[in-house]
Amino acid sequence: MENRKTVALIIPSEIVSEGLVSILEGSRLFHVEEILRDFPKPSDTRLSNLDPDVVIIDPVVLDFRCRKEGRSKLADICESVVIALDGPAVTEDMIKPYDGSISIYDKQGDVIRKLQGALDSHQSDPAAEGGELSAREKEILVCVAKGMLNKEIADQLNLSIYTVITHRKNITRKIGIKTVAGLTVYALLNNLIDMSSVQ
Repeated sequence: MENRKTVALIIPSEIVSEGLVSILEGSRLFHVEEILRDFPKPSDTRLSNLDPDVVIIDPVVLDFRCRKEGRSKLADICESVVIALDGPAVTEDMIKPYDGSISIYDKQGDVIRKLQGALDSHQSDPAAEGGELSAREKEILVCVAKGMLNKEIADQLNLSIYTVITHRKNITRKIGIKTVAGLTVYALLNNLIDMSSVQ
């Protein structure tokens, strides 16, 4: 199980989630570590502590008014590849912001191929590991260390939230630190911020 990619499901339907668990575990490429029946609240740390490789979410778990923002809401919780589950109540606009989508009508092989494709397209460039942070990455690191959420960083720096997520992934890849606390310590030790600016 060492090389399996970890998956968290945010799916209200027990039938659908159990079917996905069967497909993913049966492939021997993925391991489902958590099944949530509702969108996690900001105080719920299970998803951020788990830090799965992939999150599969049924957009209907979100309030109807904010279903299109599901991807950005998850970006503030974890830095996983996020796949939307396409079903009868899901529109094309809802799944567009996600890193990919699978359908409840997909065959087992199609589900695995789509997840692998999404992971491959977001996989880091090994040549860049350990590289120097760019000026923009340092800017974003400082914002993270100050306790800002991805959306707040995007608004302050006039970037899209997806650009911020990409920069954060590059920062993590280059310095090998995933947690906000670890990034804050890194920023302090490298004199990017001083103690008084940390919340």
